[in-house]
Formats: sequence, structure tokens, C-alpha cells
Amino acid sequence: MATIFSRIVKGEIPSYKVAEDERFYAFLDINPLAKGHTLVIPKVEVDYLFDLDPDTLSGLTLFAQRVAKAIEKVVPCKRIGVAVLGLEVPHAHIHLVPLNKESDIDFRKPKLNLTSEEFQEIAKKIAAEFK
Repeated sequence: MATIFSRIVKGEIPSYKVAEDERFYAFLDINPLAKGHTLVIPKVEVDYLFDLDPDTLSGLTLFAQRVAKAIEKVVPCKRIGVAVLGLEVPHAHIHLVPLNKESDIDFRKPKLNLTSEEFQEIAKKIAAEFK
């Protein structure tokens, strides 16, 4: 059975896409820790980040860097935090979270409740900055 992320890539489940190329996909987390919280995934379905082949892993990291730079231009923050948990969805992924303090990336804290319009606006702005 395809993961929820593979279904998002195929367009079977909607997402707030911020970037895509032939190998990778980035979209807003629908349960964000901060505005602009983005998930970056390889299109290939591999459960564990460190099971990715070296070329895919390095490509994913470089793609995530470009996405992070776009987020920084749109969301006021001091840094973009990076987290790899990998327990909640069996598909390798990287969390990019805008940070102003370390506690901003605490996954135990309550998630933001954004409207569809807020998600769309953020995604559109990040996508416009993605290069």
C-alpha cells in the first residue's frame, strides 16, 4: 500500500506544494509547528532516510537547502530548523521548521491551526521564491 506521501505526490491527496522536481517534492505540513513548516520528500518510496541510496540522499539534502532558502525569504525567522524523525510516516522525509528559538521545533507542543487560505498564501509565497 502506498504511503500517504506517495499518494500526495501522485495527486491522489491534495497538498500545499511549495516545490517539486523530477525526484523530490516539498509541501507544507498540515499540522505545523510554525508558519512555513515544510516537509521535503523523495518521490521514491523508501521508509528510512538512511536507506536511501547515496545519490538520492544527497539530492534530497540539496533540494531541502533550496526550499529552506525560499522559506527564509518569506517567513520571518532566525533560522530554518531541520528534523528527521521518520516514525510517523513510513516514507523518508525532512522537516524544515522556521525558528526564532530552540523550543520552536519541539514536536510535543500544540500545532498551529491555519486556514486553507493561510496555507495557500504561504505555499504560493514560498513557491515563488524557490529557485
